[in-house]
Amino acid sequence: MSLLATGAVAVAAGGTVLLGNPRAAVADAIEDCTATTGAIVAVDFGHWGGGVVRGCDADPSTGMNLLHKAGFTTAGTGHDGPAFICRLGIGSFNGGTQYPTPAEEPCTTTPQATAYWSYWIAAPGQQTWSYSQFGAATQKPKPGEVEAWVYGGTDIGGTSGAPAFTPESVRARNAGPSPSASPSASPTVSPTVSPTATASPTGPARTGDPAAAAVWLAAQLVDGDHMENWAFEGPDYPRTARTAIALAAAGSQDPALRKVLAFLRARTDAYLYPDGPAGKPDSGAAALLALVAGSTGGDPRAFGGRDLLAALTDHVCAAPGENGKCTAAGDFHGASSPWVQAWAVIALRRAGVTPPASALARFAVLQCADGGMAGSMIVAGGYCESDPGATSLAVLALRGVTGYEPMATKAAEQLAASQQADGSYAPYAGAPGDTGSTAHAAQALLAVGQGARQSAAKAWIAARQGEDGGVRPDEATTDADPAATEQAVLALTGTDLGAVRHNPDGATTPPAGRTPDPARGSAYLTDRARLIDGHYYEAFPAFADFGLSIDGAFALAATGADDTALRGIVDFLDRQGKDANERTVNDWTAIGTEYAGGGSIGKEALLAEVVGRDPRAFGGHDLIAALAAVTCAKADDNTGCAGAGNYTWATSVFSQALGIMAQLRAGDTANAAAPIAYLKSLQHADGSWPSLIPATGDSDVDSTAMAVMALALAPGDEAAAAVDKGVAWIAGRQLADGGFPGAAGDSTNSAALAVQGMTLRRSAHGVAIAKALDFLAGQQNDDGGFNVASEGQRGSDVRASTQVLGGATGISFGTLRRDLGGTPTPTPTPTATGTATATATPTTTATPTATPTVTGTSTATATATATATVTPTPTVTPTTTPPGTATPTTTGSPTASGAPVLPGTSVRPADAAPVAGGLDEPVRGGVGAPVVAVPVQVGSRVGSGGGLASTGTETLVLTGAAGLLTALGAVAVLVARRRTGSAPGRHR
Repeated sequence: MSLLATGAVAVAAGGTVLLGNPRAAVADAIEDCTATTGAIVAVDFGHWGGGVVRGCDADPSTGMNLLHKAGFTTAGTGHDGPAFICRLGIGSFNGGTQYPTPAEEPCTTTPQATAYWSYWIAAPGQQTWSYSQFGAATQKPKPGEVEAWVYGGTDIGGTSGAPAFTPESVRARNAGPSPSASPSASPTVSPTVSPTATASPTGPARTGDPAAAAVWLAAQLVDGDHMENWAFEGPDYPRTARTAIALAAAGSQDPALRKVLAFLRARTDAYLYPDGPAGKPDSGAAALLALVAGSTGGDPRAFGGRDLLAALTDHVCAAPGENGKCTAAGDFHGASSPWVQAWAVIALRRAGVTPPASALARFAVLQCADGGMAGSMIVAGGYCESDPGATSLAVLALRGVTGYEPMATKAAEQLAASQQADGSYAPYAGAPGDTGSTAHAAQALLAVGQGARQSAAKAWIAARQGEDGGVRPDEATTDADPAATEQAVLALTGTDLGAVRHNPDGATTPPAGRTPDPARGSAYLTDRARLIDGHYYEAFPAFADFGLSIDGAFALAATGADDTALRGIVDFLDRQGKDANERTVNDWTAIGTEYAGGGSIGKEALLAEVVGRDPRAFGGHDLIAALAAVTCAKADDNTGCAGAGNYTWATSVFSQALGIMAQLRAGDTANAAAPIAYLKSLQHADGSWPSLIPATGDSDVDSTAMAVMALALAPGDEAAAAVDKGVAWIAGRQLADGGFPGAAGDSTNSAALAVQGMTLRRSAHGVAIAKALDFLAGQQNDDGGFNVASEGQRGSDVRASTQVLGGATGISFGTLRRDLGGTPTPTPTPTATGTATATATPTTTATPTATPTVTGTSTATATATATATVTPTPTVTPTTTPPGTATPTTTGSPTASGAPVLPGTSVRPADAAPVAGGLDEPVRGGVGAPVVAVPVQVGSRVGSGGGLASTGTETLVLTGAAGLLTALGAVAVLVARRRTGSAPGRHR
């Protein structure tokens, strides 16, 4: 038996302890096992003058049950319970006496490393023994495997004390069917078949009910506040911690969650210091408690009176040893499995702490040749077999870590390739799928953008859910299991250990003051007069505002109020739906053209990640590759590059931040490095960021909030320090009424973004957040929408409403997730009209029109009319046609400055007026700002540069040459080109 007690390993590794009866079972006949079916166990009683006794389990489930089904009896220790095998016996040797006898070993505490039952395995085809670093309760024998128990001494790495007999000498000889996976003949190579590309499995259309699962899970709590395990007396702290995280993910059992948190805080020392307060902290306990704190709005630096992060960073092994607590240098002290190593890294990263370099380097040894991660803390050259749980957690831990992205990518590829046809994951080769492995994989698949595979895994899990809400651990088991249900909740809610965030106190006992009503706000946004076939028409009649449509999707994802409407927006964009002028989202981003905008591409990719779609295959394009392609190598006005690391035509901090978040969420850390460095370079000494690129010297709340959300995803202490300074600066800008200054005045847009930014450091800014939410609630109108600002003309604005609804939740765009796997896909319908409904009548309007005649063989006359609202007084409701629109003109038409534009002349709109902004649009003019007509560019570029390739409300350069007004039958297509200068505006 390994020095690691089987029960302890099972709990630490996150699995359920399923122990067989320690008394002898009816033994399976040795003939029932073959070279390819069942498993053999051999126990060496040579220490007491006996021999090697073999036994068979024709249908093995665990190493423990293999012993019992083979006819052996076991006894544990008084300290560890039956999970730690301290004695072994069998009826055929000395009448069934269990050894060592009480005179030799009292079995009250863990035996010494010089005399205990060590546990060894040899996979099918393996010619040498490998020391098992799993306990018998969690080791799952593969068909054709042999296992051995030898009494004597060895160390935690199994470098001595191996069985004196070979695996072949005890292996089953009978012929049998071929194994499901061909094992390797090499003793140093995992028998797992190297993964190859496989088609995404198609799971049944089932989504599961995480709320019902949470109800069932809460009902399993002993005394309403903790979990127990029949294998040992007292609380099961790891399971209690994982239950807390699951209840936080569900967000629907706050009374139970509060009790569990109180229990864990009161017993932090008992869990953290299993050897007493004078001993070193247990890394598994520190990691799980830190994840509990981070998931529930607590502070992992002060949970239960302990700094859990320091407990991890201050106790990293420098070398093997410490009585088995360190397998190798880089292990977190006492880490019993790669699961614990990954938990610790995830806990540190989500708290903004850079994991120790040696702890990260340890994963290089744990990674198997096929890309997966070992299930045990192996050393260099050790037997390596990929474990889906360890692989999934490693993906979550390493993605986005500089230098480790190739490792994370390789692990993710192995995970994708090992998915079974029904969507499930098997814990080992040849086994049926199980809920724990599949749920862990679903979390990792979603994090890396493998939406189809994640949905199939989630559907398989949902099929294991019973009517009572509990989830069964596998297809064969009839009863629900707490450990399976804990992991299932995270998978069903579309989240993971690094992203769960729910404060039960904040949800049930809100701070003094009002909060916006998300239900009424969502109803306002999804009203059919506004959201037309999955998109908004707010900027120009008949031209869909793709950026605003994505803003609406972000808001609906954050509130979770209307998944059907959310899916409608996402499907419209993903399927390249066309607006009333036959434009798609690709015309907006200008992807694949010389005018491709990094901010708009990033925003589209971010939406795909938020809803669980693959950003590498969204809207017909690989958006992550496109972002890498539009990253500037140097400053170049001709490509819209302000400097190295800027994205092309990303002329605002908003645009830069959107691209960075998309790349980091997709795991493309290497290509995000230069954009991150550029964003950092824009931060002022006081912690703020400017609004525009190139920087103009101003400091902007909205842009600073976006910048800190982006850098919160970036690795390293430097990024964390930049976030700290930025958030502190934002908090210092709060006005007396709780709002924040923006270009429109006391702006709802700015206040909402400030809430998101400050929530990154909620513990320090809870009062300011509450004041901001009260301010926003006061700006909500009877129709559910929100004003642009506290002063000026009242009236709901779609753009402001999208930002307020999402921002008021406090969820960063960097972590926002709303899995759409469960909502029905509406049947797409053609867009019949593109006329938006105005919600207010401006005081003065002017509608200039121009009717250019298309020349050439066609005789059709195309009329292109754009309506401009010209209002020099602060009485314009922002939902009307925005100021700054003008009709494209033909030869000789005047520009905003009065100068005529000649054919073939490019006008740089350096001072063009911006319009009211939202998520990525700084409001520079605001309500009542002077209106400046949009300069017109005349040229002959058609095709790749065509389409209204703007952000929807940023300043546009309309191309008005007759050659660009193409008559298709009797319909004229107005083509617009992105602005070529650094005019104000953000990618919407």
